Amino acid sequence: MDHVKGLQNVVENSKNLGAALPNEMKAFSNLFGEVFKDGALTVKEKEYIALGIAVAVRCEGCIEAHTRNLINLDVSREEIAEIISVAVLMGGGPSTIYGGKALEAFDQLSK
Repeated sequence: MDHVKGLQNVVENSKNLGAALPNEMKAFSNLFGEVFKDGALTVKEKEYIALGIAVAVRCEGCIEAHTRNLINLDVSREEIAEIISVAVLMGGGPSTIYGGKALEAFDQLSK
């Protein structure tokens, strides 16, 4: 799978949804902005959690977006692998498939 194109598709779909649901998407964007700032947890720690949940609930677009965010925060491949290990523990066998997708996304998006 081409995760660069997948991420572009996620962005385009979000824009389209924003045009169709401007108030709702603005509210969600505001929530995102409030959550993803340093507090008791750093933004990096919150992104770790978000990627783990994305793998466990099997959301490809979320995997791509949060992997990109973590790359921008200078995480290593080893950190991504450990996030995946926790997601697999919590999500079971199906998370192994999406964990592989997350590792593939890291490899493609970090080039």
